[in-house]
Amino acid sequence: MQIDNNLQASALTPALEKFWKLSGEKIDLIFKEYDPAKGSPVFTVGGKYTTRGWTEWTEGFSYGSGFLQFDATGEKRFADAAAKLTVDRMASHVSHIGVHDHGFNNLSTYGNWLRLQLEGKLPATHIDFCELAIKTSGAAQASRWSRIQHGGANGTRGNEEGGYIYSFNGPHSLFVDTIRSVRILMVAHKLGHRLMAENDAAHSLLQRGLLHAEATAKYSIYYGEGRDSYDVPAERGRTTHEAVFNTNDGRFRCPNSQQGFSGFTTWTRGLAWAMVGMAEELEFLKTVSDADLEPLGGRAKWEAILLKAAKATCDWYIQGTALDGIPYWDGGAPNLHKLGDWRSRNAEIFNDHEPVDSSAAAIGVQGLLRLGRYLGINTTEGKKYWQAGLTTMRTLLSDAYLGIDPKHQGLLLHSVYHRPNGWDNIPAGQKVPCGEACMWGDYHLREAALTLQRIIKGEKDYTFFGCLKS
Repeated sequence: MQIDNNLQASALTPALEKFWKLSGEKIDLIFKEYDPAKGSPVFTVGGKYTTRGWTEWTEGFSYGSGFLQFDATGEKRFADAAAKLTVDRMASHVSHIGVHDHGFNNLSTYGNWLRLQLEGKLPATHIDFCELAIKTSGAAQASRWSRIQHGGANGTRGNEEGGYIYSFNGPHSLFVDTIRSVRILMVAHKLGHRLMAENDAAHSLLQRGLLHAEATAKYSIYYGEGRDSYDVPAERGRTTHEAVFNTNDGRFRCPNSQQGFSGFTTWTRGLAWAMVGMAEELEFLKTVSDADLEPLGGRAKWEAILLKAAKATCDWYIQGTALDGIPYWDGGAPNLHKLGDWRSRNAEIFNDHEPVDSSAAAIGVQGLLRLGRYLGINTTEGKKYWQAGLTTMRTLLSDAYLGIDPKHQGLLLHSVYHRPNGWDNIPAGQKVPCGEACMWGDYHLREAALTLQRIIKGEKDYTFFGCLKS
């Protein structure tokens, strides 16, 4: 990426104003044309949202977008529609024991609704309702727990017990995605909740959330420290989509990938989840008392783990994207070499070899912005990440990536869902997926835009834990 060190956040204000107008039009279009009885809207085909019966992990993004739109523009009809749909449609997601997506679905809806009530922007009529939903969701997420023995990554036998929230693949599977979903455990903990198990055993949601972050940092992210033959300094910060464990003894076995090219290449949306997930947890850690952290190893331990992971993944993103801050779908995609020196020019949306993934940029940009502010945008290190985030946002807010066609239901174009499975639409005349949108890309670009807009206006920071009483 070529970072524009002179770009000011305020310079993006006109683009943000144009963005929110377009965003409202897309929400209206979906609410008007899409039948939620079909299932969750996932991605577009020919400009129309369709579903995909894999897991229902995107419905909360659809209704959550209404809350974000209201927050940004003050148009209450968006919040009213989002609240009604949350009540009517989201209860099953709260108690869903078969997925690792609780932080996606339920903080996007109940969390945003609760935050807006506490901020006085919406009537405080459903605070207990939203808090109960978040508590239940956090506990349901935490119940998907696999124990591990640290130290097994390089073949040695460890004895420090840890664990992770396992993916829908089963107890052997740690997904890098879940680091962004685990935040619902943190909010539920702050609301005074815990997970009750057999024989009334009480489990701390904070502890499980932090242990999951530790496992993700240790097994899903590489630091160029020789963990395996491909863990080289030039690839510091790369991620694997899935870490596989032997559930009999809790030992790490191998990296793997469901949606990337391989376990030894970086699926860039997975990287993006780690970027924002680690940076957000650093922010959250500031709200946790030393007394709560001391029994878990102390503040210094957790800050070090999270900061190392956040910096490494953000650094990989900066060196592993095109000049304008947009990544291709996988850093080791098999035909990427046919594009030549692709890092030396802007991302080529309509090339013949490998697709870009704008949704990875929409997710990762928050990691860059948040890490930059955490480190201090007036410091050399913090400014690097902050300016990289602004550079990427400028690209995402341009007409090249926004769905300016009034008939297209998508807001952010040129995203990729599941390249190995061939789920993404390839338009006539093109050789790779392009021109389509996805619900997580649309939502996270709205979230990034709201994050930046609040900063520009000097308002309270937008955070996942903003739904907690101060």
